[in-house]
Formats: sequence, structure tokens, C-alpha cells
Amino acid sequence: MAFRSRREKLRSILSGGTCVHPGSVYDAISIRIAEDLGFPLGMFGGSVASLAVLGDPDITLITLTELCEQMRRMSRASTLPVLVDADHGYGNALNVRRTVQELETAGAAGLTIEDTLLPATFGESKTQLTSLEEGAGKMKAALSGRSDPSLVIMGRTGAASITSIEDAVRRAKAYEATGVDALFFTGIKSRAELEAIAAATRLPIVLGGAPEELNALDYLAAQRVRIALQGHAPIAAATQAVYETLKALREGASPKALKGLASAELTGRVMRDAETKARSADVLGLKT
Repeated sequence: MAFRSRREKLRSILSGGTCVHPGSVYDAISIRIAEDLGFPLGMFGGSVASLAVLGDPDITLITLTELCEQMRRMSRASTLPVLVDADHGYGNALNVRRTVQELETAGAAGLTIEDTLLPATFGESKTQLTSLEEGAGKMKAALSGRSDPSLVIMGRTGAASITSIEDAVRRAKAYEATGVDALFFTGIKSRAELEAIAAATRLPIVLGGAPEELNALDYLAAQRVRIALQGHAPIAAATQAVYETLKALREGASPKALKGLASAELTGRVMRDAETKARSADVLGLKT
């Protein structure tokens, strides 16, 4: 299949003995930059998807179609494997199954399905979880929706910071039993919590953010953590850069006086200008 090599690269990371940081990506430009810089993996987070596509906060306003279209654009632009935050699967277990099907055809190397109750219910400001049974049902549905066996499906829970570490362990063991490929945790606050999870499970672990004491890659690798997210600084940096540039122009600055702009060389490399010119010469007879 067209995307199998990307999925096999992600599986190689999960089956290896080291822990890697993925590059946070959200569009064709960011994924090409991450690929050129040598990141082994891209992470397409739900919050950056909502910001990049809608300009909205991460409150599950983005639709499955919008998420998949953005993933499809990145798949066209780069061969970097991408792990996608598929939130709660956009509905119940049947919706989860379709989410997997759509992201698979969009070129995702892997995806996470979480047990957070989304969108927020009426009158409830605190984050809530689905029942363990519903969470496990979603994992089973996700696996049944996969047609390419190399597609990575991860069971995700934020129970450690919402209910308790004991609940996180229970949920992890239940999701592991369904046959998912890895376990994704948010809200882990200490080494003791991570070690409790590692001792109770056997699958590769992915951490979605962690305190300073959980930043040592060698330690994480020893606890079977294979991927550790570092947040989504790139889109924050891009937002600040666009703001400062537009502000300067609005205040009368000359375009030639602007600082911090991408060079023509970098812009050409990101847009794959050399490849396009070579292709144009080959099929259009244009001189380069």
C-alpha cells in the first residue's frame, strides 16, 4: 500500500530501544521542514489542527473531514510518518471505526483514540472520561476499522490527572487487552507514576507532555517510552512571527526592513523548487 513504508517506520520506533521526540506538524510547510531537519516522526495534535484549520481553541469544533483533509495535504507534501491525535474518534464506537478508515486513507502512520468524554457535556466544566467499558469498545472498533495492518492504533487516556493513577493503570490494561499497538498517556506527573504504568503493562508507551523530571530520554527509554511529545512550539512560533510581521507593516515598516524572514534559499527548499523546475524541464520542455 502507498503509505505502508511510513507506518513501518513508526512501528520500528515503537519496537526499538530508544525514545524519540516527534516534530509538531500542522501543514505542508511545517511537515517538510520537520522532514528536512531529520525528525523521525511528525505529531499532528488536535489543538494545532483546530488552530491551523479553524483558528479555534481545542474544544472539539473541528470535524473528521477537516482533520483528514489537513492530514491528506501533509501526506502529499512529505513522506514523514505522522501520528495523528484523533481525539475521541468523533463520536461513539461506530464513529471511531470510520475515523480510522478515513485517517488510514489520508496517509496517517498512526492515530490515537482517547477515552475523554467529548465534546463537553452541558453544565460540566471539568474534563470527564467515558466508562472503561466504552473506552475498550472504542479500541475494538478502531482495530476493526483498520484495513492496513501496518497502521498503528494507540489507546490513549488522561486518567492519571483526571481520576487517579490506579484508574489509568486499569484503563491501560483493558485497552492493551483489546490488541492496540501502543498506549498513550497524558497527565503523568512523576517517575513513580510512570514506573507504575510501565510495570503493569507491556506495550510501548507514548507520553503526551510530562514534567521536567521525565525529560531524560535514557530514563524514558528504560521505562518503555518510545515517543515523548514536547508540546507544539512550532505553531506558536509561527503565530508570533506572522503577528510581528503584520504589525510592523501596519505601523509603516518597509518590507525590505523586516527582520526574521525566510531566505529565498530556504523558501525554495521548502517548496521543492529544484524538483519542480526539473520536472517542468522534463515534461514541459522548459529551460531551467
